[in-house]
Amino acid sequence: MTRDEVTAAILEAKLAKGLKWADLATAVGHSKEWVTAGLLGQMTFTQADAEKLGALLELPAAAVAQLQVVPYKGSLPSAVPTDPLVYRFYELISIYGTTFKALIHEEFGDGIMSAIDFSMDLQREPDPKGDRVRIVMSGKFLPYKTY
Repeated sequence: MTRDEVTAAILEAKLAKGLKWADLATAVGHSKEWVTAGLLGQMTFTQADAEKLGALLELPAAAVAQLQVVPYKGSLPSAVPTDPLVYRFYELISIYGTTFKALIHEEFGDGIMSAIDFSMDLQREPDPKGDRVRIVMSGKFLPYKTY
């Protein structure tokens, strides 16, 4: 089974069982953001977590095994995303990326925000003019070293 086939099987089982991403995250005891990323092919599950998810979703053994393989991360189908929601994040980085960079460098120095030592929280934020999406990202600062 390829990783894309595993993702398709996960999406099919999730829909058939009426599960939410948060339900799957609760089953393994991790955040809904991390588990969703993993089930969509961007993270590696432990054997125990892969087996729990496999049982819950009734996945074949090959899919459970594939959930434990280190994935090729950041693999979008095109350089510029075509899905409108994903494109808005691309647009956000296109517009505010240099601002993030300037402010992080001013506050922390020359380095990067880790996407490895990282957490994210996504919540609905009620607003009388229409609900908002609130995303809080926290990544460890990693300074460039001099050698």
